[in-house]
Amino acid sequence: MRFRRLCAAALLATGTLLAPTPASAAVTCDDVYTNVNIGRTPLVPSLERMYGRLCAPQGARTVQVLIPGGTYDHSYWDIGYDPDTRSYTRAQNKAGIATLALDRLGTGRSSKPLSALVTASTQAGAVHQVIQTLRPRFEKVIVAGHSIGSAMAMIEAGTYHDVDGVLVTGFTHKMNYVTVIPVLANMIPARLDLGYLTTMPNTRYDSFHKPGPLVDGAIRFDESTKDVFSATEAVDTILLDTVIIPISLRITVPVLLVVGNDFHFCGNDFPLMGSDCSSASALKADEGQFFPSATRLDTFILNGYGHSINYAPNAPDYHSVVATWTKSI
Repeated sequence: MRFRRLCAAALLATGTLLAPTPASAAVTCDDVYTNVNIGRTPLVPSLERMYGRLCAPQGARTVQVLIPGGTYDHSYWDIGYDPDTRSYTRAQNKAGIATLALDRLGTGRSSKPLSALVTASTQAGAVHQVIQTLRPRFEKVIVAGHSIGSAMAMIEAGTYHDVDGVLVTGFTHKMNYVTVIPVLANMIPARLDLGYLTTMPNTRYDSFHKPGPLVDGAIRFDESTKDVFSATEAVDTILLDTVIIPISLRITVPVLLVVGNDFHFCGNDFPLMGSDCSSASALKADEGQFFPSATRLDTFILNGYGHSINYAPNAPDYHSVVATWTKSI
């Protein structure tokens, strides 16, 4: 068993794929609502509800708690366009791993508090409360995120130390503000609460998918399911999840970091404009300084696509890597 785990770790570090064994058990999916307190103290509670779609193969003992990125809801993890290729949850369920795809507070079917109350740390605290409800049903809990959801996953793991692994996708500590700031500047208010923002119509390909192929059906699905994010979520994301005060220094469990050819986070030869994503090993060397206490850091590059890698035509490559990594820790 130890030999198999060492082999899996080596394959991940080099970007080599090892296909997970498919599970034959039936998958049951349920809508789950968790009451969460986002008040400053127990004496001054602010009770909200966080929604999640829990899909569990029969007998699954491992669950991944999935946090979507800004302007996405839980559907990012279960893309309805060509789901056999692009549905992350379907791929993990086939591998025998349960998934709980969340709507961040303020999005989807979750409660919509005043936007000023919704920060990355608030979201991480809510996810922590959700995680507590999953034990003892599941022996192993992985917290996973995409983009700003990855920032929340790292805050959760570094603060509460209640998970067995962290999956970071579409995010590195070296953000390329040259490309990120224009995307944020083009956001528009989505509600009467002007702090909730979303993308302008027909801008999602350039913002989140480029340089990947422009697949009309995929982009239409993305546009039709787009949601919001709170401007205040970006504040402590920048403070706690970049080079300023990285909360990842306090993560003490295995971490898997996956990015595409993401111009928001990858600078390669230009370190002031993102991390070195030229190869899995280069990314590991660059990001390793931010995970000194993690028991293990693995990296993978999904070539040929931009930021929102679940939409990539070759997304099964990274889905397979995640399933293998999850089983190896």
